[in-house]
Amino acid sequence: MRRFPVRATIAALSVAFLSSSPGGASRAAELGAVSFPNSGAEEAQGVFLDGLALLHSFEYEEAAEAFRAAQWLDPGFAMAYWGEALTYNHPVWLEQNAEAARAVLARLGATPPERLAKAPTEREQEWLRAVETLFGAGEKHERDRLYEESMAGLLRNHPADPEAAAFAALAILGTAHQGRDFATYMKAAAIVEEAYRSHPRHPGLLHYQIHCYDDPIHAPLGLRAARAYAEVAPGAPHAQHMTSHIFVGLGMWDDVVTANEIATGAVNRKRAPLGHGTRRCGHYNFWLLYGYAQQGRGEKAREILEACRLEAQDSPGTAALDVDRSNLHSFLGMRARYLIDLEAWDDAARSGIARNDTAPEIVIPRESAPERVTFDFTEGLVAARRGDRDTLAAARARLSVDRRDLAAHVESQPDDDGPATLERAAILELELEGLAARLAGNPATAIAKLEEAVRKEEALPLMFGPPFIDKPSHELLGELLLEQGRGRDAMAAYEKALARTPGRVAALSGLARACEQAGDSKRAAELKERLLALRPPRRDPPLAPATR
Repeated sequence: MRRFPVRATIAALSVAFLSSSPGGASRAAELGAVSFPNSGAEEAQGVFLDGLALLHSFEYEEAAEAFRAAQWLDPGFAMAYWGEALTYNHPVWLEQNAEAARAVLARLGATPPERLAKAPTEREQEWLRAVETLFGAGEKHERDRLYEESMAGLLRNHPADPEAAAFAALAILGTAHQGRDFATYMKAAAIVEEAYRSHPRHPGLLHYQIHCYDDPIHAPLGLRAARAYAEVAPGAPHAQHMTSHIFVGLGMWDDVVTANEIATGAVNRKRAPLGHGTRRCGHYNFWLLYGYAQQGRGEKAREILEACRLEAQDSPGTAALDVDRSNLHSFLGMRARYLIDLEAWDDAARSGIARNDTAPEIVIPRESAPERVTFDFTEGLVAARRGDRDTLAAARARLSVDRRDLAAHVESQPDDDGPATLERAAILELELEGLAARLAGNPATAIAKLEEAVRKEEALPLMFGPPFIDKPSHELLGELLLEQGRGRDAMAAYEKALARTPGRVAALSGLARACEQAGDSKRAAELKERLLALRPPRRDPPLAPATR
């Protein structure tokens, strides 16, 4: 889960925002066109609208700073407190810091009636009542449901208001607590599509369209919004990255790379004036490395991986060697993608945790069970590829412990991500069990284990972005079926893999080999032409023989 850092003082932040928005002018050309009639002071309107546009692009920290600047300019500006409170609710990420949001509202007034009295118009009172529902008493799932109902009512009262449409759609997405389900996401899509017709430069309407269509089935419907969003909000790094969600869903690797190169560049331009160094770990860099891997650009991928390793080692935290967990998570995810997607079985990045002559090895603390799952699975998969049965057995044993630790953590600290994270660990363990059976000369057991992994993965909600299961189980099953000479069955496995991860090179390459084995030379040739367009010819060695 993301953390919510302590903010600077309101006065200091207001100075920063006033200097970036002279005279209180809005940065609409950088952030998109938003409009929100309110009773706040005229001099606070520019930074308030900046905060609103940033909020729609999930630039939560900067949005909070803008809303606090508006409060400094007009301490009684009720909607500035409303906006800041919403920066602590991250519906699509299944995150909420209700205590922080309640503290913001308490600065406006001690009780809901006191706060409502600060809103001079009925429209503003509607917005405040809705946010009071979101951050009121009770369990989060129920508050999310009540907030969705409040926003639906606000939209009925103001059907032509793009803000009502945007926030109503986002509230719907915030009720998908168990992950993506098409009924919920299409309900939200219908709202933003209707409002978008009259407000084509609204950042929230564009952004939430992308989220609604962020899966391989619906991604073609989001391509228009992806192209427009990058142009509408060039000043929001998340807007530049967000377009790549659709590009990944369509297997458009050149566009994935371009979008995340722009996003990482935008982040680092924002960091430079604050004296922060270049950001090399993190979400956008992870997606960028994945795009490079699909293009076959191993040197570029390794460059990012090594830079993130150094950032993870140098960043402050509480782990054994002072490693920040978010950077550790990022580095291990990148490392897995690099080794798996580039088939770098002999690369130095696989041994232990990558290190150089002067830097100490990065230690994964015991409490970081999800990170240990990633590391131990990666070690096991690499060992299987190298035919190293002993190392594979050790990795399997560690992964079993990791899964038990993860289960205990999920039980003690339940959240919406927990069940899927735990199921991921179970699937990865099944994959290693299948590979171990294959090396032991038991192909029937190996395939049975992978078929079980496939059933478990198919039961998960569709995930956006790079594969949630580090080595997609359909791909791995296809490889073992090919080894057994079952070309037709392998074709079916790879086709299912591509339905979940369109354009993924490993699945395309496997399908081409399966078609050849099954005697479909014409389709095999077509797939090879497609692969040549994606990356130069690549080596696809058979699985290594078992070693004693």
